[in-house]
Amino acid sequence: MSIRAIFSGLMEEGDLGIFLSLALCVTALLVVWISLKKARELLRKVKVEKEVLEGEEHRMFEFLHMLGHSLEKDHSASKLNREIVEGISSLVKADGAAIYLLDRRRENLLPKYLSKHCPPLIGLPVEVLQITKGDDKALRSHVKLSKVPSNEGVLGAVLGSGVPQVIVDLKNHDAFKDAFIHYEGDYTAMGAPLSYGGKDLGVIFAARKHETGLFTKSEFDHFRSASEQASFALGNAMIHREAGEKRKMESELRTAREVQSVLLPNEQPNIPGYRIEGMNKPARIISGDYYDYIPLGEGRWAVVIADVSGKGVAAGLLMAMCRSVLRAELVRDPDPLKAMDQVNRQIFPDIREDAFISLALYVINENDGKVQLVRAGHDKAPLLRKGAKEVEWLKPPGLAIGLDDGDVFARVNRIHEFEMESGDCLLIYTDGVTEAENLKEEQFGHERMVEVFSDAAPLGAEKIVRDMEQALHKFVSGVRQGDDITMIAVEKR
Repeated sequence: MSIRAIFSGLMEEGDLGIFLSLALCVTALLVVWISLKKARELLRKVKVEKEVLEGEEHRMFEFLHMLGHSLEKDHSASKLNREIVEGISSLVKADGAAIYLLDRRRENLLPKYLSKHCPPLIGLPVEVLQITKGDDKALRSHVKLSKVPSNEGVLGAVLGSGVPQVIVDLKNHDAFKDAFIHYEGDYTAMGAPLSYGGKDLGVIFAARKHETGLFTKSEFDHFRSASEQASFALGNAMIHREAGEKRKMESELRTAREVQSVLLPNEQPNIPGYRIEGMNKPARIISGDYYDYIPLGEGRWAVVIADVSGKGVAAGLLMAMCRSVLRAELVRDPDPLKAMDQVNRQIFPDIREDAFISLALYVINENDGKVQLVRAGHDKAPLLRKGAKEVEWLKPPGLAIGLDDGDVFARVNRIHEFEMESGDCLLIYTDGVTEAENLKEEQFGHERMVEVFSDAAPLGAEKIVRDMEQALHKFVSGVRQGDDITMIAVEKR
């Protein structure tokens, strides 16, 4: 029976209403079924997206946890770089990632860590590609040894831009156009500059093959956030390392200062008929000044003061060398002029062109009150006779040590001999005394020094040094000491 016949029959029987009701029910069920199917599909997509987001959030949490752990521990720089690269690669599901940091001169980007499957992020010369073709290990070795100018290539482009960016087709980036280098493989990449405290540190990259798929907006957002956290971790680690190095250096310098203090007299010499008081106050931990008392036998004593040009460790080492050579030469030959000549000849070959040593050597003879002076470019010294109102300046000619290889030095330097009588006082000093500056950038000067010296001289050597220290401290009024200060007061009793 045909459908048309059935329909006619139904019409005849008056059942059309029932048929229409059934049709409407079937249609409604079909619509509900389709809606449920779409709802299930939508729920499935939402569930997948939720799982993806949860996965990304979990990986981000793990990355941040790793960085926090690294900041708590004293990780090495190489380990921190590796953890950052591998953490970001895992976070965005990249095929590989790499971190390049600026060198000390901030001229080149150096590869600090490249993950195992990270593609080269630099173009390579054709000959290198030919040599390393099919040898991934050799290619990676070449990449690891390559430094990139900080303003060149895709790395330099990202660093210079100052912002994270997505590079859809790495091979066709502008940095590789019209260059003698080539880039093989179809990769997409994300790159971000690393900076801390307004200072560029380097760049970080994550790359993925085209066949794996492009990076999503969500992945880029996570990459950008991760690179910011990586910058913070690297900056903190850098500060921590610098602080550690500084503490270590300060410790070593304190040890050096302790060693250097051994080279200075630990007590004043007992020279019959004389009272001597000396002091040394370094501007830094290590002093370039020194003073010494050397017994020469037969009632003769050498009183030495010296000032090495410059300050710090270099000056301190030169000071120690000068002291050792002078002591050795005076033991070998107590003649002050010959000893000084030999000191200059031995030190000259090992001294920098811009360095020199000013030194004054006084040889006191306790038997007859005579004093011999050899002044190798050192400051003139005031001698105050008992009862005199004006000082007598001792300033015989002399050339500083280290300015000449020997002949001119021997020709210029002379022995100046004088006598000290009871009550006479002599002040020997380095230019840290006269050149001390106050807040107005005024120098202490010779006039103030002589005034303090003259007032204190009647009360002896100890009073001279103590009053001079107090006058200097009051004059500079809290200004940081700019140069080493050394003084020796000699009183004839």
